[in-house]
Amino acid sequence: MSVTDAHPSRFEQGMATRREVLGAEHVERSMAGVSEFARPVQELVTEYCWGAVWTRDGLDRRTRSLINLGMLTALGRDHEFAVHVRAAVTNGCTVEEIREALLQTAVYCGVPAAMQSFRTAERVLDELRGAEGRQDHE
Repeated sequence: MSVTDAHPSRFEQGMATRREVLGAEHVERSMAGVSEFARPVQELVTEYCWGAVWTRDGLDRRTRSLINLGMLTALGRDHEFAVHVRAAVTNGCTVEEIREALLQTAVYCGVPAAMQSFRTAERVLDELRGAEGRQDHE
């Protein structure tokens, strides 16, 4: 066994973290649907975002999730924001914590940006509640 076999690569660590945070189904769907043109950016994001940053010890995943919600609100990246609302719930953030993070964005990012994020977060949280209800009855 080589040294590289003993330790997972940053890409492998990133894939593992990405699956844990976003859900294996979401990650597999994203990776399966990626074009050859976009494959390098998916690999870059997996290796550096998920493998180099999300795996660091300095912040827990809940804190990273709340920071992401604020940054994605500031940037107006609604699709990624929705993905990270789900991740925040997976990482143990409460609805109240998500709401408070978004209230903070209203002051620092602007009310229109926060309003959009509130609408998106509410839609995602409702979807998650609906999925939980369906799972309880299955």
